[in-house]
Amino acid sequence: MLKGTTDKLKLVAVAVIVLIVVVVVLQNTQPVQTQLLFFTVTMPNAALLFGTLISGFAIGVLTAGHIVARAKRGPSE
Repeated sequence: MLKGTTDKLKLVAVAVIVLIVVVVVLQNTQPVQTQLLFFTVTMPNAALLFGTLISGFAIGVLTAGHIVARAKRGPSE
């Protein structure tokens, strides 16, 4: 019984976070210049925000996966 409630709560939390991200991204549509190493790119601020969000999410997932895999292997010697 508690598991169903927890799953629903997680779903609601994810939906709220997605809604907030969509609102912030859509409110920032003005073009901005961004320097990426040796290149200057002009893109909408929304694209920059979304790209940063996806990059951060991917890094977090990879890091968590590495930590879990390391914990399953046991203590390193």
